[in-house]
Amino acid sequence: MFDAVRNNKKIVQIFLALIALPFAFFGVESYVRNAGTGDDVARIGDVKITAQQFQQALRDQQERLRAQLGAQFDARLFDSPQARQAILDDLINQRVLLLEASKSRLVAGDAAVRQAIVGIEAFQVDGKFSNERYEAVLKSQGMVPAGFEAQVRQDLTLQQLVNGVAQSGLVARTVSDRVLALQTEKREVMEYRFGVDAYLGKVKLADGAAKKFYDENASQFQTPEQAKAEYVVLTMDAVSSQLAVTDAEVKAWYDGHKDRYQQAEERRASHILVGAEKLGKDKAKARAEELLKEIRKNPAGFAELAKKSSDDPGSAAKGGDLGFFGRGMMVKPFEDAAFALKDGEISGIVESDFGFHIIRLTGIHAAKERPLAEVRGEIEAELKQTAASRKFAEAAEAFSNMVYEQSDSLKPVADKFKLTITRSDWLGRQANPAAGPLGNEKLLAALFSEDSVKSRRNTEAVEIGQNTLVAARLVDYKAAALQPFDGVKTSIETLLTRREAQSLARQDGEAQLAALNKGEDKLTWGAAKTVSRLDSRQIPPPAVPAVFRLDAGKLPAYAGVELQGSGYALYKLSRVTAGEALDDTRKRGMQQQLANLAAQEEIRLYLEALRTRYKVEINQAALESKEAR
Repeated sequence: MFDAVRNNKKIVQIFLALIALPFAFFGVESYVRNAGTGDDVARIGDVKITAQQFQQALRDQQERLRAQLGAQFDARLFDSPQARQAILDDLINQRVLLLEASKSRLVAGDAAVRQAIVGIEAFQVDGKFSNERYEAVLKSQGMVPAGFEAQVRQDLTLQQLVNGVAQSGLVARTVSDRVLALQTEKREVMEYRFGVDAYLGKVKLADGAAKKFYDENASQFQTPEQAKAEYVVLTMDAVSSQLAVTDAEVKAWYDGHKDRYQQAEERRASHILVGAEKLGKDKAKARAEELLKEIRKNPAGFAELAKKSSDDPGSAAKGGDLGFFGRGMMVKPFEDAAFALKDGEISGIVESDFGFHIIRLTGIHAAKERPLAEVRGEIEAELKQTAASRKFAEAAEAFSNMVYEQSDSLKPVADKFKLTITRSDWLGRQANPAAGPLGNEKLLAALFSEDSVKSRRNTEAVEIGQNTLVAARLVDYKAAALQPFDGVKTSIETLLTRREAQSLARQDGEAQLAALNKGEDKLTWGAAKTVSRLDSRQIPPPAVPAVFRLDAGKLPAYAGVELQGSGYALYKLSRVTAGEALDDTRKRGMQQQLANLAAQEEIRLYLEALRTRYKVEINQAALESKEAR
């Protein structure tokens, strides 16, 4: 199971996200005590969620989405009560889960933490865990191994707790069979349309209706204000590109940190695992001893025996081969045994948390020092990164001061920092991700401010992302203006005519539905269509719920649905039949979906109960205040 853990994509995905942006928003200590001040956004018993903590969570979520969406990111996604409430709910759920885990004395073990970390691709070099790479990645994120490992342990602990709850969400076979039957059930329906176009000729607008609508909805006919701007962007990369690292500096660093470039001994092994969970400990050990006797008689048959008998599916298919690994990458009993063997030697029975192993050592890479030529690129990059981190703070301050002090042009700051002045197309006041650096809401507010429009001075330096500052200057401007009535009169009349025609179609459709329900069916229906919940493409989406709500016990049955913009539709349900049996693959897939839904509901109810138990209180005023945004 070592190979399966090291290649588990789910774990890799979870912890890659954790490295780029900590999955736990704060360190372990902040889960159990309050270090902030000011108005608290929420309380969980004695534990507080401060405005500062909430702001950090909000920024973290924004950075995560910005990294995922790139140019399509829109900061306005977070500017709503629903978004802020969702982020706060996530924080509260983490707190109550951690409190419950602590109360239950639940904690992830060292082996689980170690296996999770070695499986993270960001820490690997050529597919193998590298301790040097591990430390370098954490350092670039401002983290240390002890803190990161504590976060991993915390997340694994919470995962265990949630998984235990989710697994209790079972769906009875009778329920799943009934749900599957409903999904495949087929309904034969006929349609009759009251098309909006048929009513257009019956509409006569009142005199002055278009002008009245224009006057009452003037904001709809405003051409928004627009501006063209020029801007410069200061980033960490821009600062780094201007830094040079000398050969002497690289050599000095290498000589002073040679311990980091020692390549530890690695060993390659194959194993046969007999899992204790399946057989029980005594039977598993006895089975392992039988296999060991067989191997002693025929060592050359190790790979074939592993394929047939090993309970580690990941390595069994490869004859038990686990590839090369260093110390710290396997659980300790396995590691101790593997590093005690000579090349080609076969171990005795080795017990670990996974069961009983028989290990054959198949290769040794002796420890060696990586030469300077091999690591020069790594050292240069690290020295540049370290220097850039220090220099950027100085550059950011100078950049901010210069765009303010020399506010009539961006050229001085561009010359000083070797930046390119970029000119935009026409921009609106609303943030648009397609505008790139100028898609930031705060920067646009500064650009469209009264002072900027009048004076055409530089905006302040605005931080639009981590280590990214932008200053802009307005170069052209068009004020908002009301379109003349004559230019929009025809479109208004068309809009009002279609609205009235839609209303007439609905009235006739509802009247006809009432007649149908009384048994008066004189309509010429369209051709019969067969639909199911799995495939309802032959009828409009708004009609689907209405058709499947009809009582199949009383046929024919009728439903009516307003189709906004196109009229009104009636549906006649004439026949209901059982659907075809699903093939095993689709059936298992749908049963899994049902199980997932049941698990989600179990987790939701569990969290609801925990929130009640630990007395969650939300300060709505603090949540909605500007300080919490």
